[in-house]
Amino acid sequence: MRLSELATALHVNVPALPSTPLPADTVSADTLPDIPVRDVTHNATWVQPGDVFVAIRGARFDGHDFMAQVAAAGAVAVLGEGLPTGTTSPLPYLTVPHARAALADAAAALNGQPSHALKVIGVTGTDGKTTTSWLARHLLRVAGLPTGLLSTVGYELPDGVLRHFPAHFTTPEAPQVQATLRDMLQAGAGAVVLEASSHALSLERVRGVAWDVAVWTHLSSEHLDFHGSVEHYFSAKRQLIERSPFAVLNADDPWTVRLRGVAPTEVSYSAEGCPAEWQAHEIVERATGLHFRVASPLGAFDATLPMIGRFNVANALAAMAAASHLGASAAQLMDGLASFRGVPGRMELVPGGVDDPRVIVDFAHTPPSLDKALATLRATTDGQLWTLLGSAGGPRDPGKRAPLGEVATRVADHVIFTEEDHRDTPLTEILREMERGAAGRTNFTTIPDRRAAIEHAIHAARPGDTVLLAGKGPEDTLERDGHSLPWNEVQEARNALASRAHRG
Repeated sequence: MRLSELATALHVNVPALPSTPLPADTVSADTLPDIPVRDVTHNATWVQPGDVFVAIRGARFDGHDFMAQVAAAGAVAVLGEGLPTGTTSPLPYLTVPHARAALADAAAALNGQPSHALKVIGVTGTDGKTTTSWLARHLLRVAGLPTGLLSTVGYELPDGVLRHFPAHFTTPEAPQVQATLRDMLQAGAGAVVLEASSHALSLERVRGVAWDVAVWTHLSSEHLDFHGSVEHYFSAKRQLIERSPFAVLNADDPWTVRLRGVAPTEVSYSAEGCPAEWQAHEIVERATGLHFRVASPLGAFDATLPMIGRFNVANALAAMAAASHLGASAAQLMDGLASFRGVPGRMELVPGGVDDPRVIVDFAHTPPSLDKALATLRATTDGQLWTLLGSAGGPRDPGKRAPLGEVATRVADHVIFTEEDHRDTPLTEILREMERGAAGRTNFTTIPDRRAAIEHAIHAARPGDTVLLAGKGPEDTLERDGHSLPWNEVQEARNALASRAHRG
């Protein structure tokens, strides 16, 4: 794409040329240099020759301060909301109303608007997004539709190989989202399931995605450090419903009443007996997984899902409703549920010996999700229930630390408080808050080092006990004192089980 073509795609027709003393509106779009554009980015350190740089004014940095740096790196133009007073740009400067929106729109245009050629399911909510996304992607594949996946666990092309973004992409920005959708399309995908977090929606990371289906799981308090209030958090997630022609809504979630009628068409689902088009009845938890009867627009049928946790019935209903809208039949949905093998780091069983405790790795990191996970494991545990957990540092929802401690010590028999990702927050401060949440209970131990804590829990537990390692799930780093360390929770558990066996 040429620079002038990109300007036209962004509806920009008044670029300011380098160092011009003239008002911007005296310059027309056809005066732009006729040069190709390779890519777009908002990070000055990622700029390569031929890129367009988007100067975003953030809380700590102003992208305009890096214009000389990106020019030296080979950038061909700058997009921004207006040059700061008294400054000039060394490159053609295109003024846009919203820089982040322009970043997303430019990324979509440069990648050929890939989502327009795909059937796209977006999934949002506080808990259940990842499991619902993985289930929907599996159901569509069983139905014969090559499907890609973009989730917090990683991303998959239709080949089913789980991949991760490079470490410097801590959260995929719009250029990475659009490039991944392009790769999926080129690999033969006909559909994609994409987790849409509140951050991704608020920061325009998924702007430019042409949604076909929006799935709402449920809402609870989370990310208030970023959104400021639950109301703002809800408004951010609601954007997915507003941007989609078809919505799948959780009738069991109190917030759903405010989502009714937002999308042009909708269906609802319920695992708790509320009126809905998709319902689950006769739910039974067995050693083989979840068994239930489905009532749906496709008719009634029996379903088996080899997963732990009654709450996963709701995730299955949501995924089935979304997949059905894209053409999956009842028989394909039944086959898909029965053959699903779970999500990495979501109630993931770590294999052990007959004399070992059952060890589960789960991402539960909010009080409601931890409560659900522990209640599920309590119902399926003959012995005692152990849990190990930490809480994030920095400004990330410090108000949930004490409630996490309260839930853990109330439901589990033995609790170990440890590190999670304390970043630059003193770990003692986080642990003290979690201990405060224990509210006088004494069934906890504090072991700051997570590896030592895991080893302690698995060595101390007896055969028949269950050990839940909560909070990290599939994450591949541990953030400690400002450093990002490689981490694999499942491997840490395996190592502890191995040393337990060796210890005899």
